[in-house]
Amino acid sequence: MRKTAILKYSGEADNGQTALDLIINLKPDIVLLDIDMPKKNGLEVLRELNKLKNSSKIIFLTVYADEDFYDEGVELGISGYVLKDSAISEIIECIYKVNDNKYYISSKLSDLLIKKNHISKRQTEESSLTDRLTKSEVTILKLIAEGHTTKEISEMLDISFKTAENHRTNISTKLELKGTNSLVKFAIENRSHL
Repeated sequence: MRKTAILKYSGEADNGQTALDLIINLKPDIVLLDIDMPKKNGLEVLRELNKLKNSSKIIFLTVYADEDFYDEGVELGISGYVLKDSAISEIIECIYKVNDNKYYISSKLSDLLIKKNHISKRQTEESSLTDRLTKSEVTILKLIAEGHTTKEISEMLDISFKTAENHRTNISTKLELKGTNSLVKFAIENRSHL
């Protein structure tokens, strides 16, 4: 069962400077702050509050599903980040969690950050895999990504067919690829990293 919250003070501001003044004067426990406001944006207000050692817990309520705004907000000490398009379903839960000294992030932004993290992690893993290859092997992998056969690669690089085949085998071994098409698939999927 949820606790009932009693608001001692409340205020509303149509710009960042007024919001800052209200927060300083009213000293609310929790503040819903937009990032995009006239006069001072939400990040500027938060910086000022930090200088004043204000103890209000800040929740950004914003349209920006943006990793940079989120990261900067976290660095400045926000307690929650809610996107306006999901505010109706999330804001009450966010306020309760923040009031209980927990952190809250909008589920849509959370999904976006997780996807970006997985992509970044996969790219790092893939680039570290290609670091195991020699320059010749990377060149051959690029040619495989472009759709060239072993015969074409041997002619283009002026090496024997057997040498080109050996390079393909070595690349597959180093990248731990198994199966006849796994090397071609890897090369195509990672073309931009080669």
